[in-house]
Amino acid sequence: MTHSHKPHHESLSEIDEYKNVAKNRLVLSMVVTAVVMVAELVGSVLTGSLALGSDAGHMFTHLFALIISFTAIVIAAKEPCHHRTFGFYRAEILAALFNSIFLFGVTAYIFYEGVIRLLNPQPVLGTEMLLVALLGLAANGISIILLRGSAHHDLNVKGAFLHMFADTASSVAIIIGAVIVSLTNWYIIDPILGIGISIIIFIWAVGLLRDSINVLLETAPKGMTTDVITEELKKNVPAVVEITDLHIWEITSGMYSLTAHVTISGGDTKQILKDINKLLTEKHGIEHTTIQLEQEEAGCNQDVSCNLFKKH
Repeated sequence: MTHSHKPHHESLSEIDEYKNVAKNRLVLSMVVTAVVMVAELVGSVLTGSLALGSDAGHMFTHLFALIISFTAIVIAAKEPCHHRTFGFYRAEILAALFNSIFLFGVTAYIFYEGVIRLLNPQPVLGTEMLLVALLGLAANGISIILLRGSAHHDLNVKGAFLHMFADTASSVAIIIGAVIVSLTNWYIIDPILGIGISIIIFIWAVGLLRDSINVLLETAPKGMTTDVITEELKKNVPAVVEITDLHIWEITSGMYSLTAHVTISGGDTKQILKDINKLLTEKHGIEHTTIQLEQEEAGCNQDVSCNLFKKH
């Protein structure tokens, strides 16, 4: 049995450089989001708008998502130790799990207040509500611009980007409501929008809870199954005869691992390993694999037919 390791110092340097850029963009986005969230809270108190208050709560969820993404990048820079061999990557998942549970309470409160105001409509200041909502829309637009580049290459940042994009839609809804209130004094639109935004938050919280639990239970990442991986390897690497003990899991957002026992029909084992890992990396983004190769013939020479390959 032999061991082979793929050099990765250059790739780690590139990743560190990219992470620093993403981290700086996240900081700017967090500052903008926090300022607007406070402005919406103040605006909600001054105008009596439940929609603004609920949107501020929605903005908080996205601020928390940005903080999680930022924290994950900081933690990812730390080296694993002898008893935490994967480092602290799962801290991001635990925080997301806590956040999702917390959001259920927030949405329940907003929904309750919305129903109360539907039964007993209260006047709101439409013009002030419109101005604050426009501020929220501007902040979301700035965050989208800041995160757009990094979101294309980092699933962690992409998650925060999508949350900001969803919040932009909420801001548009608030603006529409403010215009309607200003023109028609139809105050019932405010609790309706508040309830609508709470439903959006609830749907996002359910998705966050589901994804967090899936990672903690080490289920296969989205779009990957053992059947799909097996079929692709057999199709694209002719030497592969059988794959057993195949396990795929997600350590944290965008960080995938795979282990497998692969039976081959002969050939250059090093080249076969390269072909397998190239397919897994390019098509599925699986950068960390542990693959054991074994020749198809029974009674093979262990020094020749068995090879344990690890790639980081």
